[in-house]
Amino acid sequence: MKFTVDKRERYLIFELQESRLDTGIAPNLKTEFVLLNNEGFRNMIVDLSAVSFVDSSGLGAILIGNRMCKNARGTFVLTGVQDPVMKLIKISQLDEILMIAGSEEEANDYILMEEVQREIEGVNGQGEA
Repeated sequence: MKFTVDKRERYLIFELQESRLDTGIAPNLKTEFVLLNNEGFRNMIVDLSAVSFVDSSGLGAILIGNRMCKNARGTFVLTGVQDPVMKLIKISQLDEILMIAGSEEEANDYILMEEVQREIEGVNGQGEA
């Protein structure tokens, strides 16, 4: 599986450099999400610009990444979602569960907004303060 990870101060950008997110890739993607989460990254932007096909196992890997970030009181944002992938996300009604941004800048703004909201509410990475 080809990908890049750009670690920033408050989040990381995970760019999947594969055209298909299917049963051959999904287990590796899940593993990478777990490793990054264990490193303490709770905010992730996942860039799917190169991905033109996703199957149910690929959606499952995305959902696991989303759940791990939420469980760590973080934010998971998809960006670069191509039309065929977006159609599957909408058919599966996951567009109501997943945060999908139109650009990296929009995803960054959303993460920062969520971080500020958590600070206002007195929530940190360990749970409620």
